[in-house]
Amino acid sequence: MDKQLMRDIVQWDIQSWSKAILFWDKKIDWSSVNTCLELGAREGGLSLWLALKNKQVICSDIVISKEAEQLHLKYKVADKIEYETIDAAGIPYEDYFDVIVFKSVLGGIGKNNNYRLQEQAVNEMYKALKPGGKLLFAENLRSSVLHDVIRKIFRQWGSKWRYVSLQEINTLMKKFSTVDIATTGFLSVFGKNEPQREILAAVDEQLFNKLVPQRWHCIAYGIAEK
Repeated sequence: MDKQLMRDIVQWDIQSWSKAILFWDKKIDWSSVNTCLELGAREGGLSLWLALKNKQVICSDIVISKEAEQLHLKYKVADKIEYETIDAAGIPYEDYFDVIVFKSVLGGIGKNNNYRLQEQAVNEMYKALKPGGKLLFAENLRSSVLHDVIRKIFRQWGSKWRYVSLQEINTLMKKFSTVDIATTGFLSVFGKNEPQREILAAVDEQLFNKLVPQRWHCIAYGIAEK
């Protein structure tokens, strides 16, 4: 994929999070997908990715950013995308979507240690999918004690965001018939800018992804089928 396009889709820590895009691309039979929903869209990168596949997409967030529409106009896919204000913990659809996708959403939903709301959100995603529909997810993991300390010190939201563990991801997805999960990253999250994150992600790929336990990785991504 073109590097600029991947940057526009993934938006930050490109090297690490792009692994989710490549994973989903490889695993999904896109000929069977028509209706899609992006949750927590921010600038609408994942909606762009789906629209470029000629899918009908609802780009949603609690507040829709103007940057999302501008991005979609840039790539001439705005006619494939509708914009809706949707809270992931209360999705107003049932048995409707072939694909629901999100990236780095559960931690914000569970802020101030609200695991039950994270659970509710995943249950709402399950409800909104058609039978056989796919949830494509990519989420920040709790990772190691080192990550916990540094996030609280250097991230404005670090003490409020509820990072999930790898075990919790599996528990949250228990309603789904199949779940395919992969993980990546250890150092890249510590980069202060994109060039630094790219270098650290390369070190992760060559060393830390293999060296540290999977539960210490900082990103989980995968596919859950209803």
